[in-house]
Amino acid sequence: MTDRTTVLFQYLIPKQAITLLAGRIARARAGVLTTHLIAWFVQRYRVNMPEAANADIASYGSFNDFFTRALKDGARPLARAELICPVDGAISQFGRIEGQQIFQAKGHHYSSTALVGGDARLAAQFDNGHFATLYLSPRDYHRIHMPCAGHLTRMIYVPGDLFSVNPATARGVPGLFARNERVVCVFEGAHGPFVLVLVGATIVGSMATAWHGAVNAPRPGRLSEWRYDDQSIELNQGQEMGRFLLGSTVVMLFPRGPLEFNPAWQPGGAVRLGEVMAQGA
Repeated sequence: MTDRTTVLFQYLIPKQAITLLAGRIARARAGVLTTHLIAWFVQRYRVNMPEAANADIASYGSFNDFFTRALKDGARPLARAELICPVDGAISQFGRIEGQQIFQAKGHHYSSTALVGGDARLAAQFDNGHFATLYLSPRDYHRIHMPCAGHLTRMIYVPGDLFSVNPATARGVPGLFARNERVVCVFEGAHGPFVLVLVGATIVGSMATAWHGAVNAPRPGRLSEWRYDDQSIELNQGQEMGRFLLGSTVVMLFPRGPLEFNPAWQPGGAVRLGEVMAQGA
């Protein structure tokens, strides 16, 4: 299937209905049917179960339990770096934010203001800063960890479309990551503010954070915001901050300043949780 056909298909299918159905199936505790579904998925996507904390697929009560499985202790050692990679996945794009414009794919940019739900003051903190967009495929580990230590200040749920976020769709749908449903998590770190955006997609049943639980179940259809000024929610580098119930993409924003991304990183390349993402120059 060509990129053009893939994108056209994305516009035509009933994405919301498919996602709701997928969510119900993923939550279902259907005994042997659930086990058969997990077994098919493991074989279809070559999931590495030996690295899971629980490798027994028959022990998972639901597909969601399997999909958000934990890893064995020590499976992802953390590098000594200012910023570590927060997920297993593939590099979509990374680099400098040009003013407020974030590079999506050849011929496509989107604004940081649109990404964070229209908050121009928040977005302005990342003018000419740095970004990284990481795609989680179905076979990947689907918990998201902190690239550096941070103090949580805000969380914003932004309703939106549910396009797939695979590479073909990223190449063909303008402003994809600022159009899809997303959860914007705002932190203060040692070098200033930073943002992790959890981007939803077709069949992503929900997105959850460590401090809130499921954010978009049920989908409220309106922008919602939570402020944590009166709370002390501190997360360490490498600590779990959220998870996808079925896979998607994480977009990170960092402020202007000296930052050098891992020279081994290339768009399309595979990355693993805990490896070096960037160092201060």
